[in-house]
Order: sequence, then structure tokens, then C-alpha cells
Amino acid sequence: MIDRDDTFELYDLRIEVVATDRPMVCGHRAGDSLEVRGEDLTLPANQPFSLYALAALLPILPAKQRNTHPHDWMTTDTDIACPDPNCGARFRITRIGTRTFRHGDVTAVPLPSR
Repeated sequence: MIDRDDTFELYDLRIEVVATDRPMVCGHRAGDSLEVRGEDLTLPANQPFSLYALAALLPILPAKQRNTHPHDWMTTDTDIACPDPNCGARFRITRIGTRTFRHGDVTAVPLPSR
């Protein structure tokens, strides 16, 4: 039997630049951040975020938004290295809340019938 409740939850995420003992050479600043709410990215006003760092983070973010097994590395590992091997920046991904969505509001593809 198919559950007709078409709701699902995603985590809202905060991605924050974290300094390490190595210098940051890509223009990152410790504390700079962005947030992911559903499919939307939000940056604080007048704060840049590296396109290259974002490109490295994008494949990971949808997985971090979803419920994962407690032993899965996607659940426990929070820091991602800057894609520039000469840069010491890390990007910390934190789950900051949940948001409920309805299948019918995010796709035109219907749920399968019984």
C-alpha cells in the first residue's frame, strides 16, 4: 500500500568558513557563511562566497539535507576542504533545522498509484 501523505522533510543547512592552521589564500574569511533552505541559497548582504568553493560544495549539500543513518559519514562528517590544495579554509556544514515540503509542490511528476 502506498502512503498518500506526500510530505517529506529536508534539513536547512548553514555553511560557514572555518580557519585552520594553514593560511586561507582564496579570499575566504573565517565566519563568512551561506544557508540552504530547501532549494534556495541565501548569503548575508554584501558578503561574497567563492564560486569555486561553492562548486565543490554543491554535490554534497542535497545529501546533507536528507535524513541519513547515524553511522553514515554523511551524518558525522561536517568539514569540507577548500578545493584549492594551497588554501587552508574548511567549510563547516551544520544542520540548523528542518522544513516540510509536499511532493506536489516541488514536482509535476505524480506519485505512483497503488
